[in-house]
Amino acid sequence: MNPDAVFKAYDIRGRTDTGELDAKLFELIGGALVELLATDSVAIGRDCRETSSPFATALAAGVTAAGADVIDLGEVPTDAVYYYSGAHEVPGAVITASHNPPNYNGLKLCGPGAAPIGADTGLADIKEMVQSGARFRAGLVGKTRTVDVVDAYVDHLFSIVPPETIDPLNVAVDGGNGMAGVAVEKVFGRVDANLTGLYLEPDGRFPNHPADPLVEENLADLKRLMGDGVYDLGVAFDGDADRAFFLDDRAEPLSGSTVTSLIARRMLEKHPGGRVVHNLITSKSVPEIVVENGGEPIRTRVGHSFIKQVMAESGAIFGGEHSGHYYFKANFRADSGMLAMLVLLSVLSEEGRPLSEVRLDVERYAASGELNYEVSDPRDAIALVEDAFDGFDSDHLDGLTVETGAGWFNLRPSNTEPLLRLNVEAKTETEVQVIVSDVERVLGGAR
Repeated sequence: MNPDAVFKAYDIRGRTDTGELDAKLFELIGGALVELLATDSVAIGRDCRETSSPFATALAAGVTAAGADVIDLGEVPTDAVYYYSGAHEVPGAVITASHNPPNYNGLKLCGPGAAPIGADTGLADIKEMVQSGARFRAGLVGKTRTVDVVDAYVDHLFSIVPPETIDPLNVAVDGGNGMAGVAVEKVFGRVDANLTGLYLEPDGRFPNHPADPLVEENLADLKRLMGDGVYDLGVAFDGDADRAFFLDDRAEPLSGSTVTSLIARRMLEKHPGGRVVHNLITSKSVPEIVVENGGEPIRTRVGHSFIKQVMAESGAIFGGEHSGHYYFKANFRADSGMLAMLVLLSVLSEEGRPLSEVRLDVERYAASGELNYEVSDPRDAIALVEDAFDGFDSDHLDGLTVETGAGWFNLRPSNTEPLLRLNVEAKTETEVQVIVSDVERVLGGAR
């Protein structure tokens, strides 16, 4: 157990094979969560990793020992836990490591109403309690009850996107052997769209490919499937299904910025003048399109707890991240890959054009994608880059963002892995590569 290594900016994440995460830690967190929120119940869900069930048992033991009841939601998508938390005004906890390999696990927490719990909103307090070794014991031990949440969760999705707004489109879905498979067939059972599924059986070993569709090689099987038929949309979910990645009718991936722009346009049609939150590494086209459609863009840091907090403070109708997280006010400001898929299907149904054409409405710039670098000291490396680009406009909202004139880049430490992440955007691919090369040249002296 190593709290310093696993408590991140907006969740808890670490390895299970090295002792970073163990059952004792989860039990301590359970008690600390009850103490922090002074709650009488906690909803607990989990993904399908081999360690998730014992960690859920340990977390529940800490919760009940502290006198609160446990609502056991079982193996479900992360956003199903957010739904339950929002609909029933109870704190939620999801044991998951999302897209990380099988030897990782973690924990995402939210307060009543799916309110985010990150480093600035309670996670640091929980860490402090855990490090003190405090065990919270109540006179009356809480009870555990099991709730099947999936049907109500699906009903909730369709209360936001009515099934009749979706035409009989052909959709290929790669569940990645993660938690999307728990709900996706029930979702398609309610619409006219036709589902062809791939790896929908939850299996925490992720035997077919890693559950990280942000890595393009993990989309290879979905692309092959789409190449063997005629599909309007391809969808790949990450391990806990809070993120979805999309491919057009030509099996070409869409960036998170493209999807954010398309969904933002749709949301602003229904909520004129609304605010849309986007993180600082989405394309410049996102705020441009929000403004063009009568909305107000709000720029924020990377990370789900930050996005949700800003949405709550601003009353934003929608939020999007380049990493494939999409947040909806109507979904208790929580992210949902399944809901993003339904909105995109509704957009395609209304447009009556293939996605390969629709995407061109919002794609205006060339981008590098997210590039990762290992350096000995991330803070020193960022300082070196800042010195090298002295004289250009910059800010430190999250890492370092620099406007070069030809384009912009953001360099920031990962919140979940020991890496520096670089995102670059410019008008042309050539200009993107020039900026990437300039930054890499500086980073080369920091390794």
